[in-house]
Amino acid sequence: MPEILGSLVADGITITMPKATAYDAWTQFFKNATQMGLILTVILFSGVLSSELSRGTLVILLTKGLSRTAVILAKYTCMALLWTASIALCFGLTYVYTHYLFPADKVSNLPFSVFCLWLFGMFLLAVLLLSAVLTKSSYGCLLLTGAAVVACLLVNIIPAAHRYNPISLVTDELGLIKNTIAVSSLFGAVFIAFLLALLFVSLAVLIFRKKQL
Repeated sequence: MPEILGSLVADGITITMPKATAYDAWTQFFKNATQMGLILTVILFSGVLSSELSRGTLVILLTKGLSRTAVILAKYTCMALLWTASIALCFGLTYVYTHYLFPADKVSNLPFSVFCLWLFGMFLLAVLLLSAVLTKSSYGCLLLTGAAVVACLLVNIIPAAHRYNPISLVTDELGLIKNTIAVSSLFGAVFIAFLLALLFVSLAVLIFRKKQL
């Protein structure tokens, strides 16, 4: 990079690059996980019910006595395990190379920031599962999940609602690792996200048990 910049710089002009820090590395981690990571996760699991229903494989299992409750809980568990493993792997790799490159740099509230990212993913998977039960279509599932995220973003405009909004778990991460946002300010969002995830999974179970396939 210095050689490339040197070949482009004219006489009398200097270009200075800011020194990279551990904060920069973790900023990229959270941005990539929040944007591409969550988007790919939603797209990957958008056919969580529609693909099996369209092929008839799930209907056959249900007629053989498989519990509908077990189907929903098993699907959410599998999605949760894959999401957890993905975040753990990405976090582990980032931690290793960040510690190697910037051993003296310290980042504030890192475990809690990663927990907030993980919890928002769990909340989003619960929304996705409920959307899949309501629509039985991968496109409808994506639309409803996207609408839920947009609704959270709109609610976040209200200052009083920010600390209780699940979307705050991924919009305040950089403030947490920079220590400009207090950990306690997100306790309400953590509780609401957990409660809504539990509620949405429960609703998915109840609706799927009574839904005509």
